[in-house]
This record gives sequence, structure tokens and C-alpha cells, in this order.
Amino acid sequence: QSPAHPARTTELASLKIRIRSAMRQFPDFPSPGILFEDIMPIFADPTLHEALLRCLELHILEACGDQKPDVIVGLEARGVLIGPSLALRMGAGFVPVRKRGKLPGPCETQAFDKEYGQDFFQMQVGAVKPGQKVIVVDDIIATGVYSVCTQKQCWIGAD
Repeated sequence: QSPAHPARTTELASLKIRIRSAMRQFPDFPSPGILFEDIMPIFADPTLHEALLRCLELHILEACGDQKPDVIVGLEARGVLIGPSLALRMGAGFVPVRKRGKLPGPCETQAFDKEYGQDFFQMQVGAVKPGQKVIVVDDIIATGVYSVCTQKQCWIGAD
């Protein structure tokens, strides 16, 4: 909690409860042992959608000491859904990171492990410039929201 912004901290806690209660859970999807947290009901209600964007904005400001990002990177699939709106709200650019083979032109490729296998993400070469402050947004909420800030980067996502 940020003692410098108690009202913001209180608002963030309230929004997290509201958003969490709107999500649906699907045990054993897509495979046994996985609890899938479905965020799609949030987008069916414009007030919840706005609450999600405000929650993410507040979380970024709390986690990154009021530093605004230069770029929001949205991971496929739902990070690409959330990312553009969050970028617009924060006055940042947006860069999609998609599954391999979905973006044209030269791309950087990175393998990653999922609970149920391996996959590959790609981002177009030069989409993020050296020295830019970047936030990475994803939709997987298996154990809760995390954030990591360093001098050069601040990442927000879910794990």
C-alpha cells in the first residue's frame, strides 16, 4: 500500500473486489488441474469494463511510483483486447504480441511454457524502442496480479 496515496489505494482495493466477483471460474479447463478465470463477463458490462481499466491504471501508478509507460504491450489474446484501451487511457503507444505466424514483416520470437505445453510469441522488430518504459498486459489470472518495477521497465500482468 502506498501511504502517499491512501485514497488511491482504497479505490484500487475496492475495484479489485468488484472485478474479481464478476469473473467466472471453470475448473479443469483447458486441462485437468487448471482453474480458468474467465474475464469476458467484465466486457459485457460497460461499468465493469471501465472499472477494469481504472483498476489497471491505478495498479500501474501504485507499482511504478507514478511513472507512466511509453508503451503498453498486449499479449495475445486478451492482452490485445485490454491493451489498446489501457494505452489510450495512459497516453501510451500500443504494441501487440501475438502467437507465432500472425504478424507480418520481421519479428522477434520468444518461446514460453504454459501449464499445458509450450507456445511462441512474436513482436514486430522495432516495435519497442530502446529506453522506452514498457508495461506488459496479459489476461491469465491463475494466482493473482503481479507487478515488477525496475529503473528501466515496469511490468504488469497476471500469473
